[in-house]
Amino acid sequence: MQITFAKAVLPQDGCVVFLIAEGAKITGILSALNKKSKGHVSRAMKAGQFKGDSGQYIGLVAPSGTRLSKVILYGVGKKPENLSSKAFEEIGGRLSARLAADGVKAATVLVEPVKGSALTEQEAAAALGLGALLRSYRFHLYKTKGKGAFKPSLSKLTIATGDPAAARKLFRPLHQIADGVFVTRNLVSEPANILFPGEFANRAKHLTELGVKVEILGEKQMKELGMGALLGVGQGSAHESKLVTMVWNGAKDPKARPVAFVGKGVTFDTGGISIKPAAGMEQMKWDMGGAGAVMGLMHALAARKAKTNVVGVIGLVENMPSSTAQRPGDVVTSLSGQTIEVINTDAEGRLVLADALWYTQDTFKPQLIIDLATLTGAILVSLGQEYAGLFSNNDELADRLLAAGDSVGEKLWRMPMGPVFDKMINSQIADMKNVGGRYAGSTTAAQFLKRFIRNVPWAHLDIAGMAWSEKDRPTVPKGGAGYGVRLLDRLIADYYED
Repeated sequence: MQITFAKAVLPQDGCVVFLIAEGAKITGILSALNKKSKGHVSRAMKAGQFKGDSGQYIGLVAPSGTRLSKVILYGVGKKPENLSSKAFEEIGGRLSARLAADGVKAATVLVEPVKGSALTEQEAAAALGLGALLRSYRFHLYKTKGKGAFKPSLSKLTIATGDPAAARKLFRPLHQIADGVFVTRNLVSEPANILFPGEFANRAKHLTELGVKVEILGEKQMKELGMGALLGVGQGSAHESKLVTMVWNGAKDPKARPVAFVGKGVTFDTGGISIKPAAGMEQMKWDMGGAGAVMGLMHALAARKAKTNVVGVIGLVENMPSSTAQRPGDVVTSLSGQTIEVINTDAEGRLVLADALWYTQDTFKPQLIIDLATLTGAILVSLGQEYAGLFSNNDELADRLLAAGDSVGEKLWRMPMGPVFDKMINSQIADMKNVGGRYAGSTTAAQFLKRFIRNVPWAHLDIAGMAWSEKDRPTVPKGGAGYGVRLLDRLIADYYED
């Protein structure tokens, strides 16, 4: 969908939308329109009992005295001065979905002055545009005919405000971040027969067009390095495993220690020999959501020319059962030299991350490291699809992540860690085992990862409940959510840019 900005005047024709707060009176441009239409607007509001409640919607077709095709009144609930940037994003998302459902092809939304607010009128306009853009996303690549090929009609949304040039300037980096979100949503939505490790790695090469340095390691190189944990996961697949590094140097000092992000990229997870139940297994195409988020984040940071040094590392494997697959009871040697008894081959993501985390620290010497993974079903039991789990060895980093998540609506909840949980993954025959038993599954998985973290601030985000949305949300349509891109972009913007 195209988002444009224009001067706040009543359009001559087409569809126009007015945002109305609860209990607000008809003023400004809407008042002028009401007079022009000989009270059509006020009569419609009275007949429809329109009070400006949040989400309330009234459409007036071809109001008399004008050439407008439609006038829409949309309730925003609270007075504009009490609305946050996140609230305007949600208004934009809900409004664009409603317009699309009504068959509107193009519309103008009037954002009038926001008096007495910390949020400027232009900031509100830009946020509304971002919300509308994010909600407009559709993955229809494989639709060919019939109703399934239908795309929402809304193709252009013009946001009218007092200073469109200022709003346009604010919106530009938001659009670039949204593009990064769409990169992640596209990756998460792709079927596994299309997006296997090699194809995923090839798509990362497109980041070079934005100035990102991309390097791809194959199985031969990883074997020479000693990545036995990662390679063990993929050894049952016909598709070669890959490790991709993406480097963006945007800081004033190109040698400054980077912030590192590491993503789990299991392009399909059958569970291996410890095979999953058939029901719902098709969902495991998005078990690469962590890697998808890292790649989308690198796109967003490079597109908006973030003034910082960042590295993204993604371990790409396919976990399949075959005569060459890893077995329960096998012992593998990780890149760190630590040995791992594989109790359950369906606890494979932590094995991939173990080598990817160690390699990232060895190669790039980051100032901090954050990993993202659709790691455990246990985190859904704990937090549902409302929060991602946050585990960290550093309170300052954890607090910054929580604040960043709250500001963009990608929520985190900090989970416990400690020696009692760490003991649960001790093995009788190796340095550790890859599962800790029935209880505290998300925490023991995090404790496993912590054994591959050296003296560096680290956070693990278990996004198993957030990578895929089971329902339409204000700015996230059902499907691949793109979770993590905006959260981590905000973290970088707020704390780690020059």
